[in-house]
Amino acid sequence: MDRRAAYVLLVVFGAGVFLAGLELMVTAVALPSILANLAGTTSATAWVELRKASWIINGYLLVYILVMPLAGRLADVLGTRRLFMAALAIFVLGSALAGAAQNLDQLIAARVVQALGGGVLVPVGTAAASHLFDGPARPRALGVIGALTFLGMAAGPVVGAAILGSVHADTALATLGAGPNDTLTALVSSAWRWVFYLNVPIGLIALILAGAASAAWETPHHPGRLDVLGATWFGLALVAGLVGLTLVGTRQIAESGVDPTVVTAGLLGVAAVASVVAVVRGLRVEDPFLDPRLFRSVPFSSAALVSLLTGYGFATAIIGGAVFVDRVLYGGPDEQRIALGALAGATAVGALASGFIVRVISLRLVTLAGLLLSVAGFAAMATWRSGTPIESVALALGAFGFGFGLTVTPRSTVAVEAAGRRAFGMASAVVTVARMIGMAVGLAILTAYGSTTIDRLADQIYATSDSYRQFIPERLRDRPLKDPFVVDALEGWASREAAGIMVGLFLVAGAVTFVAIPPALALGGRHGRGTRMLRDDSAAAEGPDTDVLDTEPGLAL
Repeated sequence: MDRRAAYVLLVVFGAGVFLAGLELMVTAVALPSILANLAGTTSATAWVELRKASWIINGYLLVYILVMPLAGRLADVLGTRRLFMAALAIFVLGSALAGAAQNLDQLIAARVVQALGGGVLVPVGTAAASHLFDGPARPRALGVIGALTFLGMAAGPVVGAAILGSVHADTALATLGAGPNDTLTALVSSAWRWVFYLNVPIGLIALILAGAASAAWETPHHPGRLDVLGATWFGLALVAGLVGLTLVGTRQIAESGVDPTVVTAGLLGVAAVASVVAVVRGLRVEDPFLDPRLFRSVPFSSAALVSLLTGYGFATAIIGGAVFVDRVLYGGPDEQRIALGALAGATAVGALASGFIVRVISLRLVTLAGLLLSVAGFAAMATWRSGTPIESVALALGAFGFGFGLTVTPRSTVAVEAAGRRAFGMASAVVTVARMIGMAVGLAILTAYGSTTIDRLADQIYATSDSYRQFIPERLRDRPLKDPFVVDALEGWASREAAGIMVGLFLVAGAVTFVAIPPALALGGRHGRGTRMLRDDSAAAEGPDTDVLDTEPGLAL
């Protein structure tokens, strides 16, 4: 395969992982518009619809994570070419269905289809790039994949806000004479629909390029079976654990007469038992869903642990940063774009740069530098107050993003090289799943903590008809609650309280990131050294870990 074809395929992989990452976060911005368009109008119905709408995001995230290990196993058994193209086609189909949805049930179902494709794209794209490039080119290729993956995640809120603010299809339809009840109007008039439709042309172009490329990028097939029972136990552990964390202290359970502590403890107990069963089964079967034997390698285990811990920090930074700008600074779309754009850009630059830096600096030192910079970013975030300028917010998020990006290539490179060519797909999936579990836990804790804190603050303000007076200046205490000056004063108080809450979350995330330093020191030295290949006899018989791209001049990235 020549250099041009290799680069085209790398662009295709990058487009796939970018779109998959984008859909993790972009919908959160569009959710209010979706509810306004699809949810019921009565207060009782609206509450039910709001709870249902949360599955537009949570359903995607759960299916996305559950599919990844299966995708990694399929990549090793069936090869990456057809699997990646099929996943991209499913993702495009899900995007088109989501944009055309006429009610929440249809939208949730379409998001599940999206997640089935998106969850395959990231590990299979990473595995395909690992097979396609070798030697010094491999970490740079993985740096490109990592950069676009996290750029998609971090850019999601920015892209969502831009689409909602710039797409006015209803005006164009009125010019064309389309009526409010026409089918075309129902399919394209709402701006939120274009959050999903945007994926369709990009995905189709990537699919055409992948199909036109030489079939030489197909990877070896290793016959084996799929561990459906193991996947079931893993899925049960994941769902029970995340739902249990999300429901900590929620008022909805308490008001129904059920002790939330009991519910949470029960779900976490189920998660623990299911995890143990999944691990035991993985050690006993020949082709497990997730192979615990991979963790015998210290570098591999370290890469997975670093991915897990930094995933928690990434979720806190992106969601915490967006919430701070919105709820503390009361910033608008422009401020959101500045802050989250800095995070997105810095993350992508860091991930891309790490692919080149590891050629001259050891994997552990690059990761260590990234972790320390990430911790410094969280330390800066912990100093944010209601009067913090948006430039300082962007600088702190940018520092974290660049540091986080520096850790991407080392851990991916260590994981795939420690597992060996026979298990590139599973290794890519494990590291990706670890990161996504870290992010999911971070989001669950943010949701649980945020909901309980909001309930507590509301109780303080509305405990009695006069409770609000203790939170406003004395000169305003003779005014009614709905007085504009009282409202402004309460908003100022809420802003200060929210800033204090965010400080705690950022400090915890900084501590979690700092804990990743010891495993980072076990990642190994320079690229190609310090990782132990976990090959069995059949894998070793395939020959050395070489690739045609490594033998032809000019094909290194």
